[in-house]
Formats: sequence, structure tokens, C-alpha cells
Amino acid sequence: MYLNKVILMGFLGGDAVVRIGKNSKQFTTLSLATKESRKDKETGKYNERTEWHNLIVFGKLADFATKLKKGAHIQIEGKIQHSEYKGVKTDTIRVTSILKLDRAERVAAEEEFDETFDEVVAA
Repeated sequence: MYLNKVILMGFLGGDAVVRIGKNSKQFTTLSLATKESRKDKETGKYNERTEWHNLIVFGKLADFATKLKKGAHIQIEGKIQHSEYKGVKTDTIRVTSILKLDRAERVAAEEEFDETFDEVVAA
């Protein structure tokens, strides 16, 4: 038995895009950025490298994926699919699971100040 499974954690590079396939079925595509840091042995500085991954989501999970926006922090599970079209080879991740990792939204900056600050400004 062979296994084709990938788990990625990163940030979306854009809003989800809904598309219609050849069989008139709807699917969603996403672009996920992952980062890797390595320490340069000579300089001691860290170098970051960003990889971009093309994701494709089908079925009910695609409906959930349509709500994801640029910058969302997610973890996905899926399998790698290789394809070639007009001589161009591409790798796509067919997503089977999405976990949203975003923290709860913070209070807007204006709401964080207490009344004493307002009184000082008004004086």
C-alpha cells in the first residue's frame, strides 16, 4: 500500500475563488503560503523561504472554504496531484480537511482606551 498525504500550515495569499468544472460541479481554489527559516552557519542570520501551494477543494468542504479570506491562518490535509497542461507541469493539493487556526478577533483600538483617557483628552 502506498500513501499520498500532506499536512500544511500557513496563511492564505488571497480570498477563496469559486470555479465551475467541466461536469458543471462547483469547486474552490486557494493559495497557501508556508514559511521555512534556516540559520546561515557563516553569518548566524536567519533566512526565510516562502513556498506557495495551490489548493483545490470539492464538495461540502468547498462551501466552507468559500468563507476563507486572505491572511487566514489554516491547517490543511490532503493529497498531492500532479498534472500537465500544454507542457506546463503543476502540483495541486486536493484538500480533504481544513482547520482554521485564526485567533479570536481583537477589540478595535478605539474600544481599548478607558474613560480616564477620554477625560484627559477632553480637558
